[in-house]
Amino acid sequence: MEKVLILGASGLVGRALLDEFKDRFDLYGTYSTSLTSLPDDKQFQLEVQQIDQLKEIIQSIKPDIVISCLRGDFDQQFKLHKELALELHNSSTRVYYFSTTNVFDGDFSRPHTETDMPIAESDYGKFKIACENMLKEILDERVMMIRIPAIWGKNSPRMNLIKESIKNNKVIDVYSNLVCNNLLDVQLAKQLRFIIENKLKGIIHLGSMDNMTQGQFFEKVISKLTRNKSILRYQSYQDKDVTYYFQLTSNREDLPVSLQSTNEGIIDQLI
Repeated sequence: MEKVLILGASGLVGRALLDEFKDRFDLYGTYSTSLTSLPDDKQFQLEVQQIDQLKEIIQSIKPDIVISCLRGDFDQQFKLHKELALELHNSSTRVYYFSTTNVFDGDFSRPHTETDMPIAESDYGKFKIACENMLKEILDERVMMIRIPAIWGKNSPRMNLIKESIKNNKVIDVYSNLVCNNLLDVQLAKQLRFIIENKLKGIIHLGSMDNMTQGQFFEKVISKLTRNKSILRYQSYQDKDVTYYFQLTSNREDLPVSLQSTNEGIIDQLI
């Protein structure tokens, strides 16, 4: 069994990966909060500033695969990922780095594919671009960029926000003219397992295949939970007469249709 180290295994995505990968890989994980799904000797407390601790973990485990779904201070994350790449430079370890739609938040004129040049305006988007470029420079074809949209799950922060807003009759602001991608945590885990097992390379965009505005998606989720849709407050993103796209699409054909999703399918599995 290949050894897989998940950095950030206690988060939403990390927990879904642990559950999906448990029968196929020899799993290890780092956490900020404890991991009940891993034996004590396979889990490690790690904060993004603890670079020496990370090196010790890598040297101890000698993983075949590292998956990074870390969060935290951007500068500290960049430093940690650079040291990770340098530590693995002379190994055969493959790295799967979760990036984001935000690498394109400098251009909302259209959906973006893997061959588009990233352009970001936000600090988050610029940080992710910098990490992508640095990892590629050091690890070349041994790093895979997995760009993902908004991630949902039955107990995700986004779903919890909706449930709390319904309970407390609190308004949620949504955009009526911003087309967005969505993805379920469990779907993402299945997709990444396929990507790893089939050794797909390069940049891979994941997300729902169809179009839906942020407002439409929230409305459909809420309609399955309550008849009260008045908690949604619609607003326009910039020019109200223009449709904007915060959406990843893919020009790759190596991910099977059976592993892909629509927004309606995501909502059905959420509720």
